[in-house]
Amino acid sequence: MKKLLIVVVCIVFLTAMDSFAEPSKEHTFDLGIEISHITYDEPGVMEEEGMMYGLHGSYTYRANKHMLRAEARFSYGQVDYENSGTLDNIDDYIIEVRQLGGYVFGFSKATTIIPYLGVGYRYLNDDSAGMTTSTGAKGYERESNYYYSPIGIEVVNEMNNGWFIGITLEYDHFWKGRQISHIGDAIAGVGNLENDQNEGYGLRGSVEFEKKSEKMDFLVSPFIRYWDIEQSETQPVTYSGVIVGYGYEPENSSIEYGVKFTARL
Repeated sequence: MKKLLIVVVCIVFLTAMDSFAEPSKEHTFDLGIEISHITYDEPGVMEEEGMMYGLHGSYTYRANKHMLRAEARFSYGQVDYENSGTLDNIDDYIIEVRQLGGYVFGFSKATTIIPYLGVGYRYLNDDSAGMTTSTGAKGYERESNYYYSPIGIEVVNEMNNGWFIGITLEYDHFWKGRQISHIGDAIAGVGNLENDQNEGYGLRGSVEFEKKSEKMDFLVSPFIRYWDIEQSETQPVTYSGVIVGYGYEPENSSIEYGVKFTARL
């Protein structure tokens, strides 16, 4: 009986929210730049950090209170490595694509709430091939692939004089990852080490300040993105096709924080 009452209350609440929903554009396009600082950490093993500079874009379709959004971003920078030795100015780049779907609830005439979920893919390339650390160790290229599902909520509130403020909170359910280490870049004859990652999660959040105008809207959005990934499965290391050992990708975390500047049509 209590569960039924809770369901009824939720339905009434959401219906009431829905009755306040304000109309919005059916099609919107976002394009902008972002600047961030990223830190990647393998506890007790190594750390990398540096600045990243990127482009981002999205297309959002809204109809009958349903929301569909396609997002993409590209970010490039150079990071500094620290272990027993150091290595500076390693080229890094990130490509990320996401597809989201949600429902637009009108909490009041000024506030909308959009719960959403979707699918995402994140690719990171860290390439120190041809470089040597301060202790003489040779670098190699590393590729990271994450497959995940974003689950989040957006809250947008209309202020005065065409200003809006929004908050986004998101949990990223990690489905699978694959780490590819091109060890042959450092030791000739050694094959690529490919490790599957099966456990982890991501978190992200942002605050969005939007100024509307007749032709174009402008947004400034501080953000933070976090990943925590458990140790991978172990796979054989080969030399000239012969197994000479076994290797894995250690548990790791990364945190990226920065700001986005966006034009919206």
